[in-house]
Amino acid sequence: MKINWGTSIVIAFGLFMAFILFFVFKVQSNPEYDNELVVEDYYKHDARFQEEMQKIQSAEDLTVKPKIEAFEKGIKITFPSQFNPKNIKGKVSLYRPSNQKLDFEIPISLSDSTLLIPENKLVGGRWDITLNWEYEGKEFQFKEVLYLQ
Repeated sequence: MKINWGTSIVIAFGLFMAFILFFVFKVQSNPEYDNELVVEDYYKHDARFQEEMQKIQSAEDLTVKPKIEAFEKGIKITFPSQFNPKNIKGKVSLYRPSNQKLDFEIPISLSDSTLLIPENKLVGGRWDITLNWEYEGKEFQFKEVLYLQ
């Protein structure tokens, strides 16, 4: 049987589509390739965007900003000395872009102006850290990316 060039092109397209579909099904059925959303409730999160921008602007307006540092015992977060540590309420969110299972939040509970996140909760790599806190009725948000060894 003789195959002309038109039939060859159709066969080539068919094989290429089968090749692509094979990998699509393989990735979708394998739990190792986890394709989750960054934020679970994306639309709810987007609706509060203006509030988030106001919190970020409040933090940017501070003369002394919070300081986030990595050291051998973990991560140290130092709040500005102008705040009374006992009146700071909020949470610290640690987001790991490569693995959602490593994400966690810590409530802010201070006796002095520093908060320590112990190294046993952390693995090396990139961490997106978000501080959300309230002080005397005003809300603040501060974000920073930190790379741990």
